[in-house]
Amino acid sequence: MLPEETGESYAANALLKARTAARLTGALALGDDSGLEVDALGGEPGIHSARFGGVGWDDAARCQRLLDALQGVPAAARRARFRTVIAIVDPGGSEQLVEGVAEGMILEARRGAGGFGYDPIFFYPPLGRTFAELSDEDKATVSARGRAVAAARGLIRECYTRRAGA
Repeated sequence: MLPEETGESYAANALLKARTAARLTGALALGDDSGLEVDALGGEPGIHSARFGGVGWDDAARCQRLLDALQGVPAAARRARFRTVIAIVDPGGSEQLVEGVAEGMILEARRGAGGFGYDPIFFYPPLGRTFAELSDEDKATVSARGRAVAAARGLIRECYTRRAGA
């Protein structure tokens, strides 16, 4: 069972999950936390992205809540980013964090049928599409989670290389 996300930051929540998994399994463990940060909303919903609007709300309702909160905000002021932090915890006590960020903007209406969460309203300028319009493969290379996983992969490889050499 996953621990409740009680941290005040992505890093705190990721560490909470990874520490719990490392303690329960006795093995190297990963935990992550991520969210959408909207500049015009002071960084909200941030670590509360999955609960933005209330308990029991689905992705469509959360997207609509965000669109409503940005009603009247001009395109130039709709900067946003997805942020993911992955914690890697060794049961021996070593802890490392990596982060991935994808910069974009919030559109005024949904576009695309893929993805999940806020993907239909998150426009990624370098590709000229929302995350919901990207293939899974394209999204994996540019998303915050994809970037964090790529960074974590190197640390995990290094950790196991050290163990093999010890």
